[in-house]
Amino acid sequence: MHVGELPLAERYTDHFAAAGIEELYPPQAAAVEGGVCDGQNLVCAIPTASGKTLVAQLALLSADGPGLYVCPLRALAREKYEEFAELPGVSAGIATGDYDSAAAELADHDVVVATSEKVDSAIRNRAGWIENLACVVVDEVHLLGSPGRGPTLEVTLATLRRRTDDPQVVALSATVDNPAAIAGWLDAELVESEWRPIELRTGVYADGLVTFDDGERRRLPSDETSEPADDTVATADLVDAAVADGGQALAFVRSRREAEELAERLAEERFAETAGIGMEAAAVAEELRQTGTTEQGRRLAEAAAWGVAFHHAGLRSDHRSTVETAFRDRELAVICATPTLAAGVNVPARRVVVRDQRRYTGSGTEWLPTLEVHQMAGRAGRPGLDPYGEAVLVGSPDSREELWERYVDADPEAVESQLRDRAALRTHVLAVVAAGFADSQAEILELLGETFYAHRTPNPDLGGVVGDVIAELIEAEFLAPVDEPGVELSATALGRQVSRQYVTPETGRRIVDGLRQIADRPADSVTPLTVLEVVCDTPDMDDTYLGNSERASLYQFARRHADELTTGMDEPDAFESWLESVKTARILLAWTEGASAEELVAEYRIGPGDLESRVERAEWLLGAAAALADVEGVSVPEITRLRGQL
Repeated sequence: MHVGELPLAERYTDHFAAAGIEELYPPQAAAVEGGVCDGQNLVCAIPTASGKTLVAQLALLSADGPGLYVCPLRALAREKYEEFAELPGVSAGIATGDYDSAAAELADHDVVVATSEKVDSAIRNRAGWIENLACVVVDEVHLLGSPGRGPTLEVTLATLRRRTDDPQVVALSATVDNPAAIAGWLDAELVESEWRPIELRTGVYADGLVTFDDGERRRLPSDETSEPADDTVATADLVDAAVADGGQALAFVRSRREAEELAERLAEERFAETAGIGMEAAAVAEELRQTGTTEQGRRLAEAAAWGVAFHHAGLRSDHRSTVETAFRDRELAVICATPTLAAGVNVPARRVVVRDQRRYTGSGTEWLPTLEVHQMAGRAGRPGLDPYGEAVLVGSPDSREELWERYVDADPEAVESQLRDRAALRTHVLAVVAAGFADSQAEILELLGETFYAHRTPNPDLGGVVGDVIAELIEAEFLAPVDEPGVELSATALGRQVSRQYVTPETGRRIVDGLRQIADRPADSVTPLTVLEVVCDTPDMDDTYLGNSERASLYQFARRHADELTTGMDEPDAFESWLESVKTARILLAWTEGASAEELVAEYRIGPGDLESRVERAEWLLGAAAALADVEGVSVPEITRLRGQL
């Protein structure tokens, strides 16, 4: 199908043609035939690089009204927003933060790009623009099966379909094993394809040989004259061969430390010279050096000068963005990353090397999910630049067969709902009551009956669980029974504020308890540390790693400041977790007192990106604490001061 045949305004087809899109890829043509331009709900399960973004654009541009593009990560939202903003005559907006706001200004845009959490927040805050949506595109829809964000995405989609006037829903994924189940839930047509614009081969390295799924076997250079290479040497050889052949490489490892160590090892190969990007890599290194005030930033800049970078959540967000952009622009030859990169922004490469297939989970090591490895492999091959894409799993003679069965031959895991999780149910039951979408257990169950969970479960036994959750929310003072005809429940002022601030009920309860303790104290005994301990000792604050060498000094710190803390040292059920929260509070206190990022990173063994995220979360949670203090009638000046200092 030629782009000129699309049922779109000429300015759009001209825009696509100018971008080099003349003939639609087969999956894109199948989406058009499936009704994507005619308002038909669609589930599009097609590989990475086979044209999902264009399918989304076709749906949004042909919709009879405003559209919404939902994606999981802020970085991905920014990338997609920039693509939509380039469309002629299209007003695009982006929403990724300010969870206590309805973001009314978004009503002025033709297309809004947002994270699922922001959409959920807008629904809770009764945003009017939500009800006017004509089209909703959901990227990475397989995240319905994610324990963390899956329930939010599921309830958000169910609520959108219930609160809006039958919007078109287009769901996209490159790695979903049961797309027909999702299509059935969404009353959607299914477009399923394995077509890719360039060939992808997957193989396993073991005992000196790479064996690919097309039957080819290839010996690594380092194995031709020596014993079989170890994992890191094999990874270096695989990367070296890809760069020498004119391509780029992604190497995935299990941890942040190993990503940095591998990047430093590969920098010794001087890939910038091999790839002929010396000047470009030097410019990237200088950009990183200008903002890289920490030791980690300096090491990143040093590696980048030789065409190599590392990438993980401990990096500052601007450093991650610089690395991603430079790699896409072919100013870096190699990225060494943790698996989180595979689920993020668009960074394709000629060859993907998965050195580590197991990771530590806190109690031991576990195999990576097949879906996650397939996401990594899907990054291999860039249309128009690479003649092929290759993904190689680095193994051993003992693990070769298992790697082949587990990742090469196997399909990704089926997507299953995570909504039955008790904490998730508490959050969403409170949200639907607080937003006025339900005022009885029967109405709550009616709404939940439209979820993916209900669709997948023949007899969804949520009644008893929802009843228990309602009782827990009443005990927490967030819901209250109502003795009126046809009305059983209402949200209390506290419950409405907790939901509006987008904190979990557990976090809301902890903050309220802390505020009440503060109210009973003499004013001069309430310090910034008092307030920071309250907001840091919540499920919504990220954990901060506590090393063995730090434990004794942090214990002594807590003892010295016991009078300032709202939790006695003999009270926590999970003492280690509480001590981690005290560490986070101590770091944030030092930040408000003027300590630099470099000083805090060095003293507390925290990544610059981790510090950045803790500060951001503290700002959010302090805002929630201020709102809840107003409801409680408690004056805590330290909250306002801290918000200004962060």
